[in-house]
Amino acid sequence: MNGMQQLSLVKGSHRYVFRYPQGREADVIGAFAALAGDPESNFDWFDAAVLSYQMGRRLELELDQASSPAN
Repeated sequence: MNGMQQLSLVKGSHRYVFRYPQGREADVIGAFAALAGDPESNFDWFDAAVLSYQMGRRLELELDQASSPAN
């Protein structure tokens, strides 16, 4: 499945939305790290871990679907 992916996180009054093309997950994880490492940001390492986990689950489900025989 090609196309845009999206992850979002609501934290207090902040809403973080990450949109990215499939296949650029490593770049998004780098963006999580940069944002979490910024002392001016409300986004922390726990937030980065939560979104990274969500991304991993999505990739796992996509792989499972791709490897399953057609019904």
